[in-house]
Amino acid sequence: MGKSGGNFLAGAWLRTLAVALCAVLMMLGLSGCRNIFALPPCMPPEFTVTPSEAQPGDRVTVSAPDTKCDARYGQDAQVAVEVLDKSGTPVLKELAPMTDDGGFTFVFTVPAGMSPGKAGVTAYPYNVDWCDDTGVNNRAAPGPQTLVQVSCAQRLVPLIIRGA
Repeated sequence: MGKSGGNFLAGAWLRTLAVALCAVLMMLGLSGCRNIFALPPCMPPEFTVTPSEAQPGDRVTVSAPDTKCDARYGQDAQVAVEVLDKSGTPVLKELAPMTDDGGFTFVFTVPAGMSPGKAGVTAYPYNVDWCDDTGVNNRAAPGPQTLVQVSCAQRLVPLIIRGA
């Protein structure tokens, strides 16, 4: 085989390599918008509500431990806590400090006049796209927000309201 045969084989090898590389890039592109080499998703930690039954005027604690992943919510991170009555109407909406890793403790007094029945408490990182599953820190930019809260990630912990 002469010099031209060697050039042909080298060229064929390079074309094969280029086709294989294009195929890999296409597969990565078709796998969705998620980077498959990124860290696993870092969702907010699960929170607890204590006690699970209370009456108007009682103090209730909502708390969560730090995450086991690298949440990076920031040094000024806040958690939004909402108490919903038995019809799902918010009766209390407050912000509280949260650690960079999502831990927090928030104490509230059950509002007077809250009707007996099964109410609920929800807590989620404030100004963060917390329903994202890409593992990316999605801190919202300052100014008016256009985030839409997606119910798929909202956790509602029951709080039974007893009559006085």
